[in-house]
Amino acid sequence: RTRPFVNLSGFRFVHVISPQLFAIFAFATCGGYSGQLRVSVDCINKSDSNLSIAINFAYPFRLNRVEFDVPMCEGRRQERLYLIGDFSSSAEFFVTIAVFSFLYSLLATVVYIFFQNKYSENNRGPLIDFIVTVVFSFMWLVSSSAWAKGLSDVKAATDPDEVVLLMSACKVQTNKCSSVYGPRWSGLNTSVVFGYLNFVLWAGNIWFVFKETGWHKGGAARYPASSSEKQGSSDVWFLTSPVY
Repeated sequence: RTRPFVNLSGFRFVHVISPQLFAIFAFATCGGYSGQLRVSVDCINKSDSNLSIAINFAYPFRLNRVEFDVPMCEGRRQERLYLIGDFSSSAEFFVTIAVFSFLYSLLATVVYIFFQNKYSENNRGPLIDFIVTVVFSFMWLVSSSAWAKGLSDVKAATDPDEVVLLMSACKVQTNKCSSVYGPRWSGLNTSVVFGYLNFVLWAGNIWFVFKETGWHKGGAARYPASSSEKQGSSDVWFLTSPVY
């Protein structure tokens, strides 16, 4: 007879529902990000100045494709510049792990609810679940660390004080270049936090999934037998020991 599905509390909630929520938060805060910074170029000839140059960028952070026009302070001439760096690999890797983590958790939910008997059949379901959980734990650690480094590089590449150094007009002392405001990083900082929380969550699930496998159940089945033997031997000792 098919086992009824246990309500989603305890292990089931942690292993099925929580990874879905945390994965959504991770790829939403990273994959949905768009930022902007503004700089100003104040030429000695005020008519050539541009005091609000907007530079927009977004996921997947191929900054070397982000172009913007700035005045050269030589009449109406302008130059087209690009930001520096391509940080798409770490960002896309992070989002990919989050998406696959969400899909697997969703699949696990369906299996736990509707195919509980198939899941436990021949120990294959728990064993596959255990292996996948270990793999996702490792991948979350790697992707979160890679994205944390990538985010640090994105912040450096989009620092307005660094961007103005790319402009030829800003190399002339008579012109004044400055930052108007920089990007807001709260969303991307949150994505890194959720990445490491996902690692902690999946790593913590390893023990609970291991308890579902035949390895753990086999060991647990042998343990009471040895305990009963010890109890029996102690009873024999008690019965045969002399009473003073």
